[in-house]
Amino acid sequence: MSTLFISDLHLSGEREAITELFIRFLQQRASAADALYILGDLFEVWPGDDMIQPDYESSIAAMKQLADSGIPLYVMPGNRDFLMGETFAEVSAATLLQDPTVIDLYGTPTLLMHGDTLCTDDVRYQEFRSMVRSDKWKNMFFSLPKEERLAMTTKYRKVSKEETAKKAMEIMDVNQQAVEDTMRAHNITRLIHGHTHRPAIHEFMLDNQPVKRIVLGDWYEQGSVLVCNKTGCQLENLNR
Repeated sequence: MSTLFISDLHLSGEREAITELFIRFLQQRASAADALYILGDLFEVWPGDDMIQPDYESSIAAMKQLADSGIPLYVMPGNRDFLMGETFAEVSAATLLQDPTVIDLYGTPTLLMHGDTLCTDDVRYQEFRSMVRSDKWKNMFFSLPKEERLAMTTKYRKVSKEETAKKAMEIMDVNQQAVEDTMRAHNITRLIHGHTHRPAIHEFMLDNQPVKRIVLGDWYEQGSVLVCNKTGCQLENLNR
């Protein structure tokens, strides 16, 4: 048995093939796992629990089917879907996780994050993130008509893509000092996160002990899955 980790699926009606792959993954691979963790950006946009998009309904139904079968299902909101709340948790039967969260993964304390807070070199993004996570902004946003909320999230997505295309790749990656400070603060030797879409297992020394930072890939082309068991963790690509 194993525990599975995925992130950055960015499900939307524009990418039906990824939705179909996700549903097959839930019905086949995840149904035989000890647990499934989704570490952010499951959906491309999420304007609120009262506005679940029709394109998401089949995925959410498959998630509920998995959880109802007895497989623990955990979802951590990401930067695209950070407005997911208790209604989403109820309809999907998933347990929402705070970012960050430490779990016991086969005897090893492991820190789970979406990963965007580690990208401290991207100052403009961090400023934007602070703004939209504030209670003031959320109160303003949820006071808007549903059509305006959807239009706003769509606009943010477009602007984000345009700005991302202009930024240096190094700026959008994690900052090593931020990684080390975070791992040190949580007293862990293993970190799993997504967000950067750069799947890899990074091994380095921290305070004279070996540690690992495992990065999950996206599902645009990679179909990235991290498989962990008592012997360790291995990245796999569903599209190969």
